[in-house]
Amino acid sequence: MSKRSLALREVYRLLEPGPVVLLSTAYEGRLDVMTQSWHTMMEFEPPIIGCIVSSANHTFGVLEKTRECVISIPTAELSKAVVGCGNTSGRSVDKFEKFHLTPLPASVVRAPLIAECHADLECRVSDASLKRRYNLFVLEVLKAWHKPYDGPLRTLHHRGRGHFMVAGKTIKLPSRMK
Repeated sequence: MSKRSLALREVYRLLEPGPVVLLSTAYEGRLDVMTQSWHTMMEFEPPIIGCIVSSANHTFGVLEKTRECVISIPTAELSKAVVGCGNTSGRSVDKFEKFHLTPLPASVVRAPLIAECHADLECRVSDASLKRRYNLFVLEVLKAWHKPYDGPLRTLHHRGRGHFMVAGKTIKLPSRMK
């Protein structure tokens, strides 16, 4: 089988960074949540996450002002809410109400956890020096929560242009870390 040239605008579809997440914020008593898929682990301990939020998104301004958020990890069962949150703006819509998501109080930040999600990471912005140039916020995880889960964890992975992949099968391979 021979390889074919791929348009550069399609490269992002090859390097999907991890599960689609919901990033929640709170500002002046108003809660918001956005769908986000451009993130990466940058450090193990303390956990540091690089997170891209478009400056065109409502969340960018809120995150810039509050310097805190919650990253919630939904499973495939929440796919309609995940896509809905990604296709609407928090400037004009209460996404928690519209997409039937339940905000829960966090312990360290003002942004809410999301009850329906598998896990939640309470975060503070530790570095915003690249936000103007690359829309990159570096987040330190201050507190992590998860629901015990039996069976495969079916997370969503964005493949671009309305396509998603569902993870599920876990395999164990030899590792230096035990």
